Amino acid sequence: MKNNFLRLILFLFTTVVFAQVNQVSVVSNSEGMKLVVNGEDFMINGMNWDYIPIGTNTVNADFWNKSDDVIKAALDTEMSLLKNMNVNVIRQYTGVPAKWIQYIYENYGIYTMLNHSFGRYGLTLDGVWTPVTKYSEARTQEFLMAEVENLVNGYKNTPGLLLYLLGNENNYGLFWAGAETEDFPDSEEEKKFIGESRGKYDV
Repeated sequence: MKNNFLRLILFLFTTVVFAQVNQVSVVSNSEGMKLVVNGEDFMINGMNWDYIPIGTNTVNADFWNKSDDVIKAALDTEMSLLKNMNVNVIRQYTGVPAKWIQYIYENYGIYTMLNHSFGRYGLTLDGVWTPVTKYSEARTQEFLMAEVENLVNGYKNTPGLLLYLLGNENNYGLFWAGAETEDFPDSEEEKKFIGESRGKYDV
């Protein structure tokens, strides 16, 4: 699993640096880590952004399937406000068409960090819904790696795409086994995974 994620990080890093119009890199030195865009240090003044009109919710808003005129009018209103606030990066979820990431960047100078849930809310594997993602399973790892690879290929060469974000507070979606819940693991592998996770996340 470790090797798979190392390959994923290298793949994403290579794609971010070389596939976009701008050069993006994370520089690590004795002073710490910093984001560098086109050779200049870059401070993110960002926020989470989504467009959900009154009377709709995140499920049925279906914003990106509206007509181009409706989307453009909404973006022009929203991005003007964000630019006035000195926002330079927004986090958007997967599903936004690449052309609108480019539109936001070229017209308002605002980059996008694209967020893939990475199994945070469950997965459908081989036609079966799995509400709690088991990251220790090879099948799950292969599925997630393939999804992210397709995502990166799909957004390749999109101006304004700054970073990818994998997951969304995934630690809140983990389920522990223990005496309190009497939800004991079924296999030695699960015990090991749960024990390592508990040690990593408990405070």
